[in-house]
Amino acid sequence: MALSDGQLEALKNLARKQAGEDVDWINISHARALTDLGFAQRDRVGWKITPEGLEALAAAT
Repeated sequence: MALSDGQLEALKNLARKQAGEDVDWINISHARALTDLGFAQRDRVGWKITPEGLEALAAAT
C-alpha cells in the first residue's frame, strides 16, 4: 500500500512524537486517513502511532 507524501510525513511525525521529540502540527485529514488504515489512533492527548503504523513506516523508508 502506498501512502501519500502527506500521510508519510504525518506518520514520521507521529513516530518522532512517540520518541519524545517535538514535532510540527499533524494534518488532521492525513491523521484520519492513517487512522482508517490502522496506522494511528486518536486519544485524549492527540494522535498516536500504532504498532502497525511503525511497521508501515519501516517498510516505506
